Amino acid sequence: MPVHLTPAQLTALTVLAVASVAWLLVLTRVLRRMRARAEAHAAFRSFPVRSALPAVPVLPVLPALPRQQQATGPHRESVELTTAEKDAFAGLVRRLSGDR
Repeated sequence: MPVHLTPAQLTALTVLAVASVAWLLVLTRVLRRMRARAEAHAAFRSFPVRSALPAVPVLPVLPALPRQQQATGPHRESVELTTAEKDAFAGLVRRLSGDR
């Protein structure tokens, strides 16, 4: 046991080391599983299929992250600025970027 470490510090260091090793093992397992699924998916797609549509490449997706919905988000809003507002904004930008 190192002389300059207190028992609490030594315990914390041991817990962090064990947690790091456990995290690496889980990450390795997840990545191997994803690779195996991707290979199985590629093998399945290699069978000839008569289709009128061209094949679209499919990127691997992390199963733990939810897919983002493109069509359900809020719509973009835009407002036309008047000439006075454009001039005021340009003056603000000049003032803020004057020291650079």
